[in-house]
Amino acid sequence: MSLAVKKKQKNLLTMTPILKDRYELDHASDGTTRLVVPRDGWLERLSVRFFNQPESIKVRLDKLGQYVLSRCDGSMTVQEIAERLEQDFGESAKPILPRLVKFLQMIEANEWIRWE
Repeated sequence: MSLAVKKKQKNLLTMTPILKDRYELDHASDGTTRLVVPRDGWLERLSVRFFNQPESIKVRLDKLGQYVLSRCDGSMTVQEIAERLEQDFGESAKPILPRLVKFLQMIEANEWIRWE
């Protein structure tokens, strides 16, 4: 058995996802919700200025994505979000935990959330 020090692993279910301040949810009048992603990198600013590109990207969310991101405000853990998904969406959200974890992995990879 190795005496190497193991990294302290955190339990994802007890962690709290928080949508970063620079991103916002845009609730459209037609009932859809979009995540507004500003294009503020130096290359993106150039393309916005010289090629008439939009200043932000609007990512359309489905009902589950909208539901999860609206709860990424620091008040709920992943476990609490999963429980609420099951209560509010029932069978249509199953399998809840694998889908939720994959969605959180995707938005974390895009650096849209931070963890507490």
